[in-house]
Amino acid sequence: MSTHLPLAQEIPVLDVRPIPRSIRHATVIGALSAIGPGRALDLVAPHDPRPLLRQVEGLEPDTWNVEYLEEGPDTWTLRLTRAEP
Repeated sequence: MSTHLPLAQEIPVLDVRPIPRSIRHATVIGALSAIGPGRALDLVAPHDPRPLLRQVEGLEPDTWNVEYLEEGPDTWTLRLTRAEP
C-alpha cells in the first residue's frame, strides 16, 4: 500500500534560484496562475522575495496567503496558498 499523498494534495515546489533574474517574476506569476483555489505552491528563492510578493498582491489583491517556511540566510522558502472563493 502506498504512503504517498494523492496527487491532488501534493504541493508543487518552484525553485527560482537557477532561473535567470530577468524572468524570475514572470515565471512565478505564470506558475501561480495555474494554482487553483485552496491549493498552494512552495517557492524557493535566494533572498526574501518581498518585491515579488508586492507585485503579486498588486495583480491579485487579497488572493494569496503567504507562510514563510524557511527564512535565509541563503535560502528562503515560502508557501503561497490561493484563497478559496
